[in-house]
Amino acid sequence: MQPDPEIVRRLDPALHGFAAARSDLSPGGLGAVRDSLNQRRRDAVAHIDVTGVEIADNTAGAVPVRIYRGAPSRSPAVIYCHAGAFVLGNLDTDHRQCVELARQGACTVISVDYRLAPEHPYPAALDDAAAVLAWAWDSADELALDRDRLALAGNSAGGALAAGLAQRAAAETVPPVVGLVLHQPVLDDRPTASKAEFLTTPGFDGVATEQMWRHYLGQTPPSAAAVPGRSHQMIGTASTFITCSELDPLRDEALEYARQLLRAGVRTDVHLFGATCHGFDSLCPEWEVSQALLAMQAQALRGFFAQS
Repeated sequence: MQPDPEIVRRLDPALHGFAAARSDLSPGGLGAVRDSLNQRRRDAVAHIDVTGVEIADNTAGAVPVRIYRGAPSRSPAVIYCHAGAFVLGNLDTDHRQCVELARQGACTVISVDYRLAPEHPYPAALDDAAAVLAWAWDSADELALDRDRLALAGNSAGGALAAGLAQRAAAETVPPVVGLVLHQPVLDDRPTASKAEFLTTPGFDGVATEQMWRHYLGQTPPSAAAVPGRSHQMIGTASTFITCSELDPLRDEALEYARQLLRAGVRTDVHLFGATCHGFDSLCPEWEVSQALLAMQAQALRGFFAQS
């Protein structure tokens, strides 16, 4: 498929080389897409500067995790849920982001290798993330973490998991958290203007959003428990920092979620990156805008930890 000339016109020139990139989430192609993404991310891991960060793989019960230590013992910690439309990805997917958040945020990052749909539909991934949060809380002494300074972070579909956990924390069904960082988050299965407008955007498009939710929900009807944007459990939610992109089908649900939080009296910071598409920071990691994004997320984390 040729890139939409209007989208290219609106896209920053630094991203023009990715204008034709698409996310094919059709059932027949998922295996090939997974293999390709996993190989690219695996290759990239070897070239990422990890100076100042200690990295070790572990398990939280039955859930594989990767722990990034960027601060001395008894450090604050972030439970991190990677991108991948609920159907793609592993611990390598957002390795670079986790390294930088640990280093710049002066904290420990615990990345969750949650189970993927459609083989493991809702609530498998959310339950895995909840199990890791509980493990970090229960094992804080053993892991040399400060359990009073636990935060959550999620990228794209990982944002749905992190937001869902934050809502559970507000309902006191999982351990408490002091902050939530969401980047280009998946938050609502319902139609929006941006989903209708951005049917051919690079990185992710409106068609892929529909496929993603079908894979994730499986036979489960959409509900407040499964879809963060449908929930009214906002009062008492942790302070939240949201970043989103102008040319992204997920843009409007991120902005609406921020409005819901603000109406509930939750401290909420929002930054929209103009002329960018979904996943711009992974497509072009050395770009100054991608670097600025990581710095902003790390600053938000440091603020959460300081306030607590």
